[in-house]
Amino acid sequence: MSCGEPHETDCAEVLDHLYEFLDREMPDSDCTKFEVHFEECSPCLEKYGLEQAVKKLVKRCCGQDDVPSDLRAKVMGRIDLIRSEQAAPERDVPTRTGADLPGAAAE
Repeated sequence: MSCGEPHETDCAEVLDHLYEFLDREMPDSDCTKFEVHFEECSPCLEKYGLEQAVKKLVKRCCGQDDVPSDLRAKVMGRIDLIRSEQAAPERDVPTRTGADLPGAAAE
């Protein structure tokens, strides 16, 4: 979507990162760029307002449920595993040829 007007920050960029802006998961400098864009661009401001309203509605209706402790433990364990795999340096894994496999005839 684009409003057709030139902006310093393109409408597509703003809409692609709208949830990061809503959740404040972007640098302050980017948030400032988005705020300036919303002041200039009413279609993007309208989309922002709609998404903000949906987020508030979901939080109000669904945000009160407690997460079962066993589910939380499983999710946190999986996150720890993924983080540890990413932190481990990559190793060269030897490749096997058909001759290396058990039961293969030596040439």
